[in-house]
Amino acid sequence: MDSQTSQASQEPRSPSSPHTFQVDLRGLVDLLSHHLYSSPKVYLRELLQNAVDAITARRTTEPDAPARVRLYAEGGALRVEDTGVGLTEADVHSLLATIGRSSKRAEGLEEARSDFLGQFGIGLLACFVVAERIRVVSRSTRAPGSPPVEWTASDDGSYTVRTLPDAERPEPGTTVHLVARAGAAEWLSPGRVEALARDFGSLLPYDVRVGDEAVTDLPAPWDRPYPGPAARRVALARHCHGLFGFTPLDTIELSVPLAGIRGVAYVLPSAVSPAQRAGHRVHLKGMLLTERAEQLLPDWAFFVRCVLDTDSLRPTASRESLYEDETLAAVREALGERIRAWLTGLAAGDPERLGAFLSVHHLGVKSLARHDREMLRTMLPWLPFETTDGRLSLEEFAQRHPVVHFTRTVEEYRQVAPIASAQGIGVINGGYTYDSELVQALPSVRPGTVVAELDAETVTAHLDAVDPAEELALSGFLAAARARLDPLGCDVVLRAFHPLSVPALHLDDRDARHEQARADAEAQADDLWAGILGSLRGSAPRARLVLNHLNPLVRRISALPDPELIGTATESLYGQALLMAQRPLRPADSALLNRAFIGLLEWATHSEDGQA
Repeated sequence: MDSQTSQASQEPRSPSSPHTFQVDLRGLVDLLSHHLYSSPKVYLRELLQNAVDAITARRTTEPDAPARVRLYAEGGALRVEDTGVGLTEADVHSLLATIGRSSKRAEGLEEARSDFLGQFGIGLLACFVVAERIRVVSRSTRAPGSPPVEWTASDDGSYTVRTLPDAERPEPGTTVHLVARAGAAEWLSPGRVEALARDFGSLLPYDVRVGDEAVTDLPAPWDRPYPGPAARRVALARHCHGLFGFTPLDTIELSVPLAGIRGVAYVLPSAVSPAQRAGHRVHLKGMLLTERAEQLLPDWAFFVRCVLDTDSLRPTASRESLYEDETLAAVREALGERIRAWLTGLAAGDPERLGAFLSVHHLGVKSLARHDREMLRTMLPWLPFETTDGRLSLEEFAQRHPVVHFTRTVEEYRQVAPIASAQGIGVINGGYTYDSELVQALPSVRPGTVVAELDAETVTAHLDAVDPAEELALSGFLAAARARLDPLGCDVVLRAFHPLSVPALHLDDRDARHEQARADAEAQADDLWAGILGSLRGSAPRARLVLNHLNPLVRRISALPDPELIGTATESLYGQALLMAQRPLRPADSALLNRAFIGLLEWATHSEDGQA
């Protein structure tokens, strides 16, 4: 390094001049309206938040100060008056003209910040979504003797500030005037303003009115006294119908004092998909925050809709949803406990209401029981399952059968249910959501219970074998039948079973189906893939067509002298067994059914001389 370079590197550099961000207000308003806020209607929530916060701030030093918010809408303009703490000229420059600055940071108010809802500057900025001009007239209580101050701003980013004579605002507080922008006058119409004010502010703690019409409706429906439990349920059901549009099956109290939460959950009167995300209505310190709080409850509680008020949960930047943090996680768990306790209470003392609930929402309870052993033990006497004995609970079924057999799929159940029932084997259909998992968990809460999966081998083993001499006499018939079904990957066996009316039973298991699917893919693949799939060939048992030796039709078919006719009749029995099991048909199965039907028609219409 030369001396000049070294000297240059050691010389102090002049400090760079600071610069200020330049904010395009119109661009920022466009960002708010199209990306941050879901609807222009939030402007009214922001105005109400500012008014309520101003009153709260004043009451920290003047507990008996008036607490009024008044809204007047007329001719595309809106005026909002409050009796809050007000602003000085310095506050106006600091708070209204500086984006993101909060009036809650003003000197002397730090201790009351937890009682505030929003940010004054951001709130007014949101009003530009519907207004082209905003005028604020305010008089502060924190600077006695100071004159009223006026702040007027346009959506081009310019604003003016001036002091006014005392007569312009003789009492402390703030008045906000909005003038609608082109195309937004409807948002400032009297009807729309009143509807939005009622929606957002019905639970606010102060006197809020639109003109002469009261907006607040306190106490909240869940906090009001009622003559008795029945009257309370009726009143809450009426509230639910007005709020959500349905009459609930039941109501669940949601009180978590440590988290500052009070509210109610309404049980839906009709079944919904567990995958459907429920939208809950959440108020923050009385102000409606969102109608679509999806993360408020555990996923399993999809059968309720909630409305509640809280002072502990954090809103997101748009204040239209909840911030996911440890507090929300703890509240979600606590609310889940309340719903779980409600279910336990029904099981213990009100089986009629519980039965009505489970007839609609048994899937949700089964989902809960999978993860909660205590709930599984509590709800076992009530959870319904499809069984060969009818629709029963696991407890009732286990009392009837020493071994609780189940199938993992609906198709398997349909295959074996008629035969198993006739043989005295009890079977549970575990093919529905959560059912097989719950059946397998039964021994953990009911010690001594034996649970076993029912497969084709087990069913076949319970069927009576045919006398060896009789089966030997029918060897020709069985050979012809096996030859016809062998290309379909299906064996033919002869058994004797009840009911007699069932001529044939199609049995397979998952291994057999997987092997058949592999074989079908191999038949349709090119040489390379056929070789690969062939190398995967397993030794799994093939599907079986079990012919009932006790059935008269099977006996007549077995006595036919024509092997071709035996093959056609066997194909017909195979197709009928597939249809009885409600199994999906492969193209080869459909072709077989068509071939067998045509073959039987030709045989039935054939005469000795060859004339139909």
